[in-house]
Amino acid sequence: MPGFMKLLCVAIFCGITLSACGGGDASGDSAGSGSTTTAGTSTTSIATGTTSTGAGSTSTGTAGTSTTPSNSSSAVDAALPAEPQLPKIACTTLVANLKQTAGLLPASVDAGGANSNPDTARIQKAITSCAAGQAVRLVIGSDGQNAFLSGPLTLASGVTLWVDQGVTLFASRSPADFDKGDGNCGDAAGSGNSCNALITGRNTQNSGVVGDGAIDGRGGSVLTSGANAGKMTWWDVAMLNKSTGKNQNNPRLIQLFGGSDFTLYRIALQNAPAFHVVPSDVNGFTAWGVKLLTPTLAYSKQGYVCTAGTSPDPATPAASPSSCFTPDTTKNTDGIDPAQASNVLIAYSYFSGGDDNIAIKAHGSTASPSSAHRIVHNHFYYGHGMSIGSETDAGVNGVEIRDLTIDGHDSPNSVGIRIKSDDGRGGEVKDIRYQQICVRNVKEPMIFDPYYSSGNHTLIPDFHDITISGFHDTGSARYGGGVLTFNGYDLNGITNMLKISLDNVIFDSAPTLSNTRHNGGPTPPSNTQFTIGPGRVNFTIAPSASNNVTVATVQENSRQPVDCSQAFVPFPSSASPF
Repeated sequence: MPGFMKLLCVAIFCGITLSACGGGDASGDSAGSGSTTTAGTSTTSIATGTTSTGAGSTSTGTAGTSTTPSNSSSAVDAALPAEPQLPKIACTTLVANLKQTAGLLPASVDAGGANSNPDTARIQKAITSCAAGQAVRLVIGSDGQNAFLSGPLTLASGVTLWVDQGVTLFASRSPADFDKGDGNCGDAAGSGNSCNALITGRNTQNSGVVGDGAIDGRGGSVLTSGANAGKMTWWDVAMLNKSTGKNQNNPRLIQLFGGSDFTLYRIALQNAPAFHVVPSDVNGFTAWGVKLLTPTLAYSKQGYVCTAGTSPDPATPAASPSSCFTPDTTKNTDGIDPAQASNVLIAYSYFSGGDDNIAIKAHGSTASPSSAHRIVHNHFYYGHGMSIGSETDAGVNGVEIRDLTIDGHDSPNSVGIRIKSDDGRGGEVKDIRYQQICVRNVKEPMIFDPYYSSGNHTLIPDFHDITISGFHDTGSARYGGGVLTFNGYDLNGITNMLKISLDNVIFDSAPTLSNTRHNGGPTPPSNTQFTIGPGRVNFTIAPSASNNVTVATVQENSRQPVDCSQAFVPFPSSASPF
């Protein structure tokens, strides 16, 4: 079990119950001793006493009872700041009017585009009128109502949206509700920036989205307005990028522009039509105990086994709505993508989706670098792994990635860790540290590639001071040890060596070093300075004068491989198809 994971079993994962981690989030219409719930505007004090429990628990979530693996408490890792807490005061408590079953609203609720967002106005009114330091709380109704249906919402500074246990906030499936004015939302056209997000924060301070409920983007639901009404789902529209080459226009789940100290805590985020969370130009962003899952069982089959012809086709635009989805057919559903952000902490969270689980980006001629990121104690499943890039032209530095497990489930698109860019949006990426990484069932465990896509030779990638210390790949029945890509940049007289240290990097099955050129780059490995040790590296990297590859070996020590025997745990939700 890697690093701190040996101690994590002493407490329940904070995304289900607080247990030793803090106050309890009660389901239904009671928030603890002395609290009240009303459908109108009220100020409610919330009791948040702690309860000590043993390892492992069950909790009734939005799609039934889920079993939570033993996980973490902030007391375990003294290097982290204090764990976030649920709000003490709810300025307004809103009661659900709708019922969902097995993760879906009845189609009749918003058929034909009518009644597409019945809860938008009252939620927005509550947020706008709420005092800073308080929360708008969404709770279950007295007759089991457990769902809200909304169009775009704008968070106020200092205000938290609190989605209670058992409650789901669903997004509208009408593109007209999200359209910015050009009519392209829900279609593949224009620049691909035609939709507002479900939740937007602009220059907020100390705001957040928290609670043991869920926010669901309904990516697999049939659209009810626009050019593709009745013909496509959001994810069918996303696949048009592949089948037509045009830009998709789908709404993100949460988009932040500027601001500081934003918190995601214990919330489930699922079925986003596009990216789930994008904190852009934010100073201070924390995601703790988040469960991010796309697609859920509501839009798929157990094991993601979809019948032929029921999923989006990357070669042919959908003529009728697809009905079954997998992570490989939910295009561009990135997890959390911090962009030009600083002081970012993503901890004790779970990610499974159709693109990068996390991707750190930095773009813009006047943008600040992405810096001071800590990605610690997380679990990845389906997806494209832990990425930096593609946009790195504003610079990325000071990233710690520690105690990460990645189980790619042998997906053909599975990736472990990667830094990717090209010379149309490249920049300096430095001081990146990977520690205590466990990987299995992944096609490409490592990618360091400045030729990820075609560029225009204007913004040059430069990856250096990259350290991998404690990496253990336990293998894959389908891919063995997988394929590793190591490339520095060399074009038009400019050479930026990839400078990377490998320390205690072990593969139980022998990996293959990629030797496939792409996008105008040289044959890898190329233009790379390897430092090997002091921990053992059990695959061979040969120096090459012709490919400009050097290998320096540090005195080898006897350190044991990272213990991954108990690192891989089930995704903690009954909504998971795997």
